[in-house]
Amino acid sequence: MNMFNRTSPVLSELLVYLAQHDGQEESLPSLMELSQELGMSVALVREQLEVARALGLVEVRPRTGIRRLPYSFFPAVHLSLQYALARDKHLFEAFASLRNHIEAAYWYEAVQRLQPEDHQALLEIVERAEAKLQRVPAEIPHPEHRRLHLLIYSRLENPFVSGLLEAYWEAYETVGLNVVISLEYLREVWSYHRRMVEAIVRGDYEAGYRALIEHTDLLSHRPQPEISGA
Repeated sequence: MNMFNRTSPVLSELLVYLAQHDGQEESLPSLMELSQELGMSVALVREQLEVARALGLVEVRPRTGIRRLPYSFFPAVHLSLQYALARDKHLFEAFASLRNHIEAAYWYEAVQRLQPEDHQALLEIVERAEAKLQRVPAEIPHPEHRRLHLLIYSRLENPFVSGLLEAYWEAYETVGLNVVISLEYLREVWSYHRRMVEAIVRGDYEAGYRALIEHTDLLSHRPQPEISGA
């Protein structure tokens, strides 16, 4: 037994196989071939394959067979978080607190990695959002809200940070915060977003950080939709 197996007792045989063969070609052997290589029944390989699919590690298609996917933390977090919210939607606030701390902790590292094209994209996002809020009737710029925050942290090259932040926005939609909100509140939120982005563009990361923290405090006092749950 190799060191990987000894130190990772929670992983199934298939997950160990995927980890040990990481970096090789994306296409994987058939179920029958995996069964023979792993020394286990096809039924058990299929069962373990379903877990790998749920974790976003592989995809299975009729014509292309089994294919390894690039590692992402998001599927595992998303599945667990959605289950938690199905039990009690009020748990969203606990996860939102975690997300706020993550954004604050990684702010300086994230914004210093952004490129000029990212700056332009952030400005365009703010302008689109503000235009939506000025329309009659106004539109809720939720796609822009999600895109802006994820873009700010997009160059960290940290799959765990990006996975947690992406899961937050999926949960945000699950509990209905993307649709139930006051326009006055949204306009104030986007005034902070503009301050954040303009500070990033001019390289004043401290001012951007202050706007982020003030914006986070505003979020804690946002109008709340009626959340039902166990």
